[in-house]
Amino acid sequence: MAQDRPTTSELLTAIADFLREEATPALDVAEPRLGFQVRVAVNALAILEREARLGPAADAREHDRLRALLGHDGTLEALNRELARQLRAGTRDESDAVLMEHLRATVADKIAIANPKWK
Repeated sequence: MAQDRPTTSELLTAIADFLREEATPALDVAEPRLGFQVRVAVNALAILEREARLGPAADAREHDRLRALLGHDGTLEALNRELARQLRAGTRDESDAVLMEHLRATVADKIAIANPKWK
């Protein structure tokens, strides 16, 4: 199914483009409050599109880093829970350079999806 066209990313982009370019300008004139709500929806669609396009690779990178950091395999969710437990327990902290690089890379990937204009 992943090879079918249009892709999830293409569909989300098409919907967002229609809402941004056609629906929002009409609503801004007729119903400004609805125009604002459509802009919010367009932003949500853009996040979903980036999540569909960038999310799998970001998750794979995070998973690889966590396996290296923790020294064993597991699901992404389980490894994140383990790291959180270690942080709460104080067995890992900001003095761990590998941990800090993992956190920086993970946050950078999340920001690229949520708001790529943020620096």
